[in-house]
Amino acid sequence: MADRFDLGRVIERDSAPSDPVRAPLDTSANAWSCELAGQLLDWGTDVRRLFGYPADHRPQRDEVVTLYEESSRAAMERLRAHAIRHRRGFTLDIAIQPVDGGRRWVRLVTMPVCEGKAVTRLKGWKADVSHLYGDAAPTPVPAPTLSRG
Repeated sequence: MADRFDLGRVIERDSAPSDPVRAPLDTSANAWSCELAGQLLDWGTDVRRLFGYPADHRPQRDEVVTLYEESSRAAMERLRAHAIRHRRGFTLDIAIQPVDGGRRWVRLVTMPVCEGKAVTRLKGWKADVSHLYGDAAPTPVPAPTLSRG
């Protein structure tokens, strides 16, 4: 079983714990994962805190996506589907409304975990980046124009 990183680096399951890319994935309070078969989430304590949940809460995916602001949810779902289909990771800043109130911007870093050529799980990190956005409403980023030349 190997994890695929966004830029194509394959990280083998048996890599050493001192590997700087691998170690934070399994030890960070900001780590999360989602088993695709049952949509089961596993969140670190800081991820629960970002969404306003108590440390012992086991979030359900269908409950969590309702906390995303609509434009963020739509962008995340599109990128998630692409990541699963093409075995690629992504990074996206999302606007959420935590269960304990307010609004927060969260950087979502995602990479697929593959068994053979099939993605079986997504995992990554979530971190508060609200300080980068202040109180501004989410602004859609226009798609780049590709020139043919």
